[in-house]
Amino acid sequence: MMSGQQEKPGVIDEQMLQRAVEEQQTRNTEGIPELEELLELRLDYRNILKIYHLWSFSSLTKLQLDNNAIERIEGLENLTNLTWLDLSFNKIEVIEGLQTLVKLQDLSLFNNRISVIENLDTLQRLQVLSLGNNSIAQLENVIYLRRFQSLRTLNLAGNPICEEDRYKTFVSAYLPELVYLDYRLLDEQTRETANAKYQYAIEEMRQNEMQEQQAMEAQKISNEELQLHKDAFVENLNGAQLFHSMFADDPDAEKLALLPGVDALLEEFRSRMEAVCMQMFEAGLSQYSRRSAEVESFFSCSREAVAENKQKAAQIAADFESFRRLKTAEMHQIQDAVQLETHLSVCRQQLTHTSEQLMSLELQLVDQLEDVYKEFERNISEMLGGFVEFVQGMFAQCRDLENQHHEQQLEIGLETLEKVLKNELEEEIPDDLAMLLVDKDTLINAANASHDTHLMKIDNREDVLRTHTDSWIKHLKTEIQEEEVKRNRKRISEIQNYIRFVKEELEDMTLPEQR
Repeated sequence: MMSGQQEKPGVIDEQMLQRAVEEQQTRNTEGIPELEELLELRLDYRNILKIYHLWSFSSLTKLQLDNNAIERIEGLENLTNLTWLDLSFNKIEVIEGLQTLVKLQDLSLFNNRISVIENLDTLQRLQVLSLGNNSIAQLENVIYLRRFQSLRTLNLAGNPICEEDRYKTFVSAYLPELVYLDYRLLDEQTRETANAKYQYAIEEMRQNEMQEQQAMEAQKISNEELQLHKDAFVENLNGAQLFHSMFADDPDAEKLALLPGVDALLEEFRSRMEAVCMQMFEAGLSQYSRRSAEVESFFSCSREAVAENKQKAAQIAADFESFRRLKTAEMHQIQDAVQLETHLSVCRQQLTHTSEQLMSLELQLVDQLEDVYKEFERNISEMLGGFVEFVQGMFAQCRDLENQHHEQQLEIGLETLEKVLKNELEEEIPDDLAMLLVDKDTLINAANASHDTHLMKIDNREDVLRTHTDSWIKHLKTEIQEEEVKRNRKRISEIQNYIRFVKEELEDMTLPEQR
């Protein structure tokens, strides 16, 4: 639309958007919708240099930005409902800024300055991709497109890669699900030739892709498990992770471990620590399951209460509307001003009564939800408090185990030191251990420093758990309260708007000769 073209390349501004929306709706002969409700938008031929101000168009499914002067793909991250995007005939050099457009099915970047096919990984629903008339010179770029299982139409015509003799067979071989290439149907003969030529290379690639897929799935499962453990506040407690963290970055512990008999002592310590941690871990998962059920029960009760209240309010409004329609029909037949005013007065009284009913119903719901919330708050606090009390006891056991290990290790160390000083130690002492067996103070200081480090690691893990539980329940309470305030304000506003509307309707009632 050349009429919208600017003299100089510019940024998308509110004035341009308003004009585009008005032009579009004029063609559709419909009213102008809210920006967040608009499904399609044309911004072609407007000499746009920079994409901006589109964040409000959250419902867009189709966007035309072709035939502009755009140099960079940006400002589209909020348009997550897009299924069709045209950025052809611009000055784009790099594919970027499309990561959030996961619903995109049709993408045109025709006639730009792109040299590498990249940064499209999240667009797994992509079916049509046009990259013709760009600067793609490496045929291997096509291999990147294997990840798009739904891709059926591809246009690369006009790129340097098309000049290679093997272009068509290479694309056909590496993209076996492709149906159309450069506006033409891929025939069976081309496919057979491609499969024969690249059979071994493709097979090797498939094996690698399968291994990568398995690794990704394993990583996904691992990440989901870790997230579950975090939600239960017991991440890294399902094993000896806490024990190993206590000895990480502890050079004194490494030297003390060289003492005769300490290796067996450490193994026993690790085993007992792991058992205690597993008790916390299992208790955490069990409590998380019960806690999740309690949260779901609360929200379910709240939804049911709101739905029941809405139904009652709808019935009250329906009864009043029936009454109003009847009265309105009667008033249209009235010829006398006094009689009309009498009917209007009755309607106003009934409207006031209806308003009081609706407001009273909303107040009842607020009280009902408050009671439900108080019971939920009590239950969830007791549940979480019981869990925290339990794990505090478990961490206390961890500290007791560390104290026992410290005392036993120090006892072995002092006995060994005494033998060294008396030349009664038969085995040879490693150099690192010899540094501690200089005198009693050196040995005791090293053991105490290591002991303090271990206790600090236990305390830190307990603090992390407490911080996460406190943060979770605080966030949950705040979210519930804010959502209830928002719901209540919205409902009050709806009632007030309805009453105001009816009042205005009644005020407009006049005698037949005055209409």
